[in-house]
Amino acid sequence: MKTSRPLAGLLLAAALGSATVASAAPAAPGEAALNAAKHAATAYRTDVVDLLAKLVSYNTVADDKVPCDKNPRHAEFKAFLKGEAERFGLDAADHGCVVVIGLGQGEERVGLVAHGDVQPVDPSKWKKSPFELDRTSEPGKLLARGAEDDKGPIATALYAMKSLKDLQLPLSKRIELYVYMAEESDWGPLEQFVKTHPLPQVNITLDAEYPAVTAEKGYGTLAVTLPKPALPAEPGGPVISQFGGGFFGSQIPEDAQATIADATPALEAQIRQRGAKQTGMRYGFEWKGQDLVVTAKGVSAHSSKPEDGINAISMLADALAVHSWPDAGAGAAVNFLNEMVGTGYLGEKFGNIAYRDAFMGPMTFAPTVIRQHAAATAATSGAPAGADAAAGGIEVAINIRRPQGKTAEQLTNEINAALAQWQGAHGAPANVSMEIGDPWVQKDAPQLPVLMSVFSYYTGIKEPKPVAVGGGTNSRLFPRAVSFGPSMPRTVYTGHSEHEFITVKQLLLNLEMYTAVMAELAK
Repeated sequence: MKTSRPLAGLLLAAALGSATVASAAPAAPGEAALNAAKHAATAYRTDVVDLLAKLVSYNTVADDKVPCDKNPRHAEFKAFLKGEAERFGLDAADHGCVVVIGLGQGEERVGLVAHGDVQPVDPSKWKKSPFELDRTSEPGKLLARGAEDDKGPIATALYAMKSLKDLQLPLSKRIELYVYMAEESDWGPLEQFVKTHPLPQVNITLDAEYPAVTAEKGYGTLAVTLPKPALPAEPGGPVISQFGGGFFGSQIPEDAQATIADATPALEAQIRQRGAKQTGMRYGFEWKGQDLVVTAKGVSAHSSKPEDGINAISMLADALAVHSWPDAGAGAAVNFLNEMVGTGYLGEKFGNIAYRDAFMGPMTFAPTVIRQHAAATAATSGAPAGADAAAGGIEVAINIRRPQGKTAEQLTNEINAALAQWQGAHGAPANVSMEIGDPWVQKDAPQLPVLMSVFSYYTGIKEPKPVAVGGGTNSRLFPRAVSFGPSMPRTVYTGHSEHEFITVKQLLLNLEMYTAVMAELAK
């Protein structure tokens, strides 16, 4: 069913809060663009869902041991994508890690940028296979890994291009859809591709949110590896023998667990009581002899939006703060988290590192992975690890999203100063590695008026403005690129979570807006 302007406007007005549905909106898109968008949503309302179902059926999680252009699963996905494009009357070329799908001719081009790879997934957390489009478990929602990030946008972009071809809309510019196969894991191949492939003059990335994204925070990681646990100071006293959690570096962790050796019923009662005061957390307790195993379940989210999740690692550490743990190994990790991070995600307890930018928002600082190493070399955690981590040491990986406002050097120095102060106070040695990425701001985006016009028309929101996000997209590698969708502002972004979905209404609304934008920019 076509998403009506009044319905979409009411939905988004509620999401934006202070925004209002108003008549004084930017100039409406042209008649040809509106007709094309109407055709897309009317003719392909079920087809676009069916195509999404086929796209998500391919498991395109990266394999660290296989390059993206050699991955057989990726090859199957690319072959299907290329075949669908050609069936739609579009041209398609496989460049190894990048598939380029085109419509029309012309020296001037409009680029659409998406990615076909997806983040890792835990199938046990899904009602159906995460690689099967679940249309029934939650009416109105389409659940699958990649539904929002980023196979939903690919499906809508393809049908938008097909709709323009159906209507034989006169175009003065060629439209090209770039589908990269390693956005979630390795930007290297794309960085090489853009050096040798002539790119469109104007580009739109379909991998963030509306109304349009013109700034992105820098991605960073702090990995602190604490040494192998020592014996407790008082033999027979409780000690945390194991502490772990998280799945990958760019996901707010949903799960965490700790094992307490020589625990007591009184200690269990204290942990239960403290955990019960936390909002949104669930805990499990199991005795194995004298060991107490505590499991924590929060809510996963994209680490660029930690406010959308409930961090199981931080919350479990807080629940364990009822006891004074030895400053070694897992106990030191719990102490470190409680004293330096807490249950927040703004770095306000970590020395003087906290800051915010008026446009880009605050720096976020969230633990995402805890790994206890069994060997001398740090295990892969989705984040850089200390190369000389001690056998049995425990690594705390913290995801950082850095806005403009501080240099990388200043932030690095402040982090090191805070770490040195903590280590000095606790006598706890640590191996530290750090990567601080750069924020990005797009200052040359001639397509913005068209994007704002289309967004305003289909949502009823007056005077929309560009926004900044915490995530990083391939906009950084394409000229004059900004992101446009697929998610609405101030709504929970489900990509990277274990509950990823896109609503049918949003999918169809995206189809309309993408079609109208292509028609306007390429006319």
